[in-house]
Amino acid sequence: MKKTSKIVVPTLVIVIVFVAIAFILNSNKKKNEAETAIVSKMNNSVNVQVDTVKLSALNVEYTNNGLFEPFQELEFSAEQSGRVSKVYVEEGDEVRVGQPLAIVKTDQLSVELENAKAAFRNAQSNNERYQNAFKTGGVTKQQVDQAALDLQNAKAQLDRASIQYGDATIKATINGMVNKRSVEPGTVVSPGTALFELVDVSRLKLKSTLNEINVAHLNKGDTVVITASAIPGRQFTGVIGFIAPKADSSLNFPVEVEVLNTENFPLKAGMYGSMSFKSSQSEKLTVNRKAFVGSVSNYQVFVIQPDSTVVLRKVIPGLVSEKNVEVINGLKKGELVVVSGQINLEDGTKVRSVN
Repeated sequence: MKKTSKIVVPTLVIVIVFVAIAFILNSNKKKNEAETAIVSKMNNSVNVQVDTVKLSALNVEYTNNGLFEPFQELEFSAEQSGRVSKVYVEEGDEVRVGQPLAIVKTDQLSVELENAKAAFRNAQSNNERYQNAFKTGGVTKQQVDQAALDLQNAKAQLDRASIQYGDATIKATINGMVNKRSVEPGTVVSPGTALFELVDVSRLKLKSTLNEINVAHLNKGDTVVITASAIPGRQFTGVIGFIAPKADSSLNFPVEVEVLNTENFPLKAGMYGSMSFKSSQSEKLTVNRKAFVGSVSNYQVFVIQPDSTVVLRKVIPGLVSEKNVEVINGLKKGELVVVSGQINLEDGTKVRSVN
């Protein structure tokens, strides 16, 4: 009996040891499988950097380039054939509205004017004679009416001849400067011959184009900071005078900024200029600019779902600053978006944030 007992005890110990070892090995196996699953899951996820959609203030500043143009620019051409008898201005002269620039002498216009004057005087005399004769019954009412009509037509002919003769004196119709003089005394001209080019550079227009996002927040009358590449270190103040109601073929909107040229006209038409727009906004729903796939104009952002997958969503942007973009529609406060690593993503891809 004692011998049997001695054999059973060691056997039980060995069995217990083997059971304990098996339990430990099985526990380690489950632990390893769990760790392997985690690693596998991590290996199947794409590493990305994320950011949160949030409320923030936007300070927007952007610059567009363009060319300065005269506020007004007119070319004067001859309206009648003739010979230039006098020229009163030189290139670079300042002129005022109504100031004579040149006289084009035409004998034909002078003759036509004298004939029109003679015809008018004759019609006046006939009209008075018929009026007096009608009172005594010497002419009919129809003859009196015809004399009055002849006088009216003669007056119209005289007015037209006077206007044509007056057109022979070329006068300035704008305040400005003579940029080009194309004739000299003695020059023979015909209708359409270029005579002068006048430009008003007391004010200039700086023209450029803006995309739909930036132009949507501008209004006619807004002030703009203007600089010229040829005049470094100086700033001018401009006012938006025109915003096109329709986009051009490039889907951009033409904008004109009027700038007052200071004394001695430092700005010249044809110079390159820059217009700087600034806009400070109260807190808006914003998203990191880097979240947009490709660029802001693509309107697409990868949004992270609760199960760590991503979905490509259309987002309507508003104001665009250097780092953030106003969200008009498409995102909610607190949502996570991908800001780096989008090139490896498509709808349903699992991601893992590394920031």
